[in-house]
Amino acid sequence: MSAAPNRRMVAVILLIPVVVILALWAFAWPAARIAPHDLPVGVAGSAPAADRLQQRFEQREGAFEVHRYASAADARRAIEDRSIYGAVVATPQGPQLLTASAASPVVAQLLHEAVTAQAPEGAQVQVEDVVAAPAGDPRGSALGASFLPLAIAGVLSGSAVTMLRLRGGRAALALIGVATLVGIGAAALTDNWLGVITGDWWAEAGTLGLTVLAIGGTVAGLAALIGPPGVGLGALLMVLLGNPFSGVTSAPELLPRPIGTIGQLMPPGAGGSLLRSVAFFDGSDAGSALLTLTLWAALGLTAVLIGGRRRARRPAAPAPGTPEPALAG
Repeated sequence: MSAAPNRRMVAVILLIPVVVILALWAFAWPAARIAPHDLPVGVAGSAPAADRLQQRFEQREGAFEVHRYASAADARRAIEDRSIYGAVVATPQGPQLLTASAASPVVAQLLHEAVTAQAPEGAQVQVEDVVAAPAGDPRGSALGASFLPLAIAGVLSGSAVTMLRLRGGRAALALIGVATLVGIGAAALTDNWLGVITGDWWAEAGTLGLTVLAIGGTVAGLAALIGPPGVGLGALLMVLLGNPFSGVTSAPELLPRPIGTIGQLMPPGAGGSLLRSVAFFDGSDAGSALLTLTLWAALGLTAVLIGGRRRARRPAAPAPGTPEPALAG
């Protein structure tokens, strides 16, 4: 047996378990370590009752980032602007909890349990869901599950462009066309049929399409610059790391540090945050996520165009058996 097949066999035996272990770590570790990390919440009302509520949050060092508001109305506006996930209001009847299950059902449940546990014995905690999750997806499970197919769609589009040897402008147009159709189809499915998202339809379709374009452009761009291994590297970044680090199924602030921050700098995480903003919060706090997706898409398409020009300039290899040109003597 020659050395080359032996090396390939050893590479398969070692590489696949490494990828599987990496995937298990990336998906299982964040899920097993969910806890609040500087989770932005609000406290409203007058002292000293509001001061006591704030102190209870601050007892868990590093868990909550507490913002003070003069009234319940101010806290509601902050929730609608996506500045905080929820707020506790000190009232004469006892604490009132304001939540936003549309921002994260997991956080809404966490805050409910925390405030109920800290309330005086026998006190009834009033709960108001300021921005409620849609009736078609009250637990946010369908929304969270939708981003893995989007990541796969992006990887497939980048892989197809590479395997079909599309170059330069044709490759870019193919990626944009795929992203546009996927965005329209995904919006029709999740909004019109399932009722998972309920915002402006075209903004939702644009967000879904831009997410696919950012992922597909990155995969195709890496392949254009470094060759076929770029497809594997892009898939590793987007599916095995970007998806579990996105926080779409919980919240970025519930993931271990610095996973939540890293996830928001990648297309799946930025896409999830942007979709929540346009679907439930009228576009509030959408700027940073939109910028992140746009940068990934622009860099990926630029790499595709640069890689296409480099290959176009590269001289073709002579066919086997073609005689070499004679040197001028």
